[in-house]
Amino acid sequence: MSKKFYFNAFEMNCVGHQSPGLWAHPRDRSWQYKDLEYWVELAQKLEKGFFTAFFVADVVGYYDVYDGNAKAAIRSGAQIPVNDPLQLAGPIAQATKHIGIGVTASTTFEHPYTFARRIATADHYTKGRVGWNIVTSYLESGAHNIGEKNLGEHDERYEIADEYVRVIYKLLEGSWEDGAVVRDREKRIFTDPDKIHEIGHKGKYFDVPGIGMTEPSPQRTPALFQAGVSEAGQTFAAQHAEVAFISGPEKSGIKKIVSGIREKAVAAGRKPNDILVFDLITIVVDETDEKARAKFEDYQQYISHEGALALLSGWTGVDFSKFKPTDLAKNVDLGAGSSFVDYLTHGQDKDWTIEDVAKWVGIGGPGPVFVGSPTTVADALQEWVEYTDVDGFNVAYAVSHESFEDVIKYLIPELQRRGVYPTSYKDGTLREKLFGRSYLPDNHPASQYRDIEKVKREGR
Repeated sequence: MSKKFYFNAFEMNCVGHQSPGLWAHPRDRSWQYKDLEYWVELAQKLEKGFFTAFFVADVVGYYDVYDGNAKAAIRSGAQIPVNDPLQLAGPIAQATKHIGIGVTASTTFEHPYTFARRIATADHYTKGRVGWNIVTSYLESGAHNIGEKNLGEHDERYEIADEYVRVIYKLLEGSWEDGAVVRDREKRIFTDPDKIHEIGHKGKYFDVPGIGMTEPSPQRTPALFQAGVSEAGQTFAAQHAEVAFISGPEKSGIKKIVSGIREKAVAAGRKPNDILVFDLITIVVDETDEKARAKFEDYQQYISHEGALALLSGWTGVDFSKFKPTDLAKNVDLGAGSSFVDYLTHGQDKDWTIEDVAKWVGIGGPGPVFVGSPTTVADALQEWVEYTDVDGFNVAYAVSHESFEDVIKYLIPELQRRGVYPTSYKDGTLREKLFGRSYLPDNHPASQYRDIEKVKREGR
């Protein structure tokens, strides 16, 4: 029997997201990103398609590695301008009943004490449907604009993130006991102060002595997402994440990442399936293969090649402006690069030029693009799931809202007919929908901080 899988909608509070330049397509609406109506309408469509979550990516900073400045990114609308993702959670929740709302927030750019209040507030206002996508960031421009010389070493950023989330656990899991809020009108006591605890955290990176500012939200700690495929990122996900977002252009690499995360989860005292793994893809689907291919070719005419290379330069740290469009990718010095760059430049059947690389990146970014009829795409997705063991897909768009509308209209009915895609939502919080429980389980590290007085006595 084929494994069931799920879709998240992969969005960003900006123009174009993973497909730079396609905002110029006559049917694209992503330029309306600054209007709440745009987001509410999309969320309602996605809920009719039983998408598990509306996942909003984010960056702090801008892409300025290409040619040493941000002009290419600015001209093409490559993830700039970009608005705050967390402010979308409340309006989306008010307009829908079930879909989860995953929001990205970096451990590099905000103190955990203030962020704990912001994410708990979102969990209250969404009635427990919010998730936090934990990232450490990768754009040096963001660090420069908060007065830092640089982001710091990659692996140290994950050390900081580890302490950061443990502060969050102390504030949201341990500071307020169950039943602390009594709302006793006769005694005129709203909260029992004896059931509120200072967390007394004094660590390498953060000092947080006092109490949390929010009463416990429906999930206490919102559902925990994590995006990152490096060795340090996989280790972090194995310890903390409930949903891991990964990306890569081909199946063998994705399979290796998935198995690595699951093995590390077991080593951390968790179960392999305590973490759901979602893979980045883009889907171009229509009634027939021919119509889908024609649609894809139409989309390709609007790709901004400099925008695609600006994104790729920011992702890899390699300045692609140094190369001519006709240069063979395999002959240029890309330094250490990444598995993604290695695939684009050396893992192909033909000799790709830099222009070919830009065209490939220009729709869907670092994930594969599935093009075809509902039958063709469904076959490909099932094969991908069976081979890689992913639990679902982060579906990016080429043209908004059209890409999502096509998936809902053409593909999802075929997947449902095959019995591999949901036909309804479970009730309750996002974590209940994903795992059948509202709180983090006892084998998750957050559980260690529920008895905060014991934690303080032990000096943890």
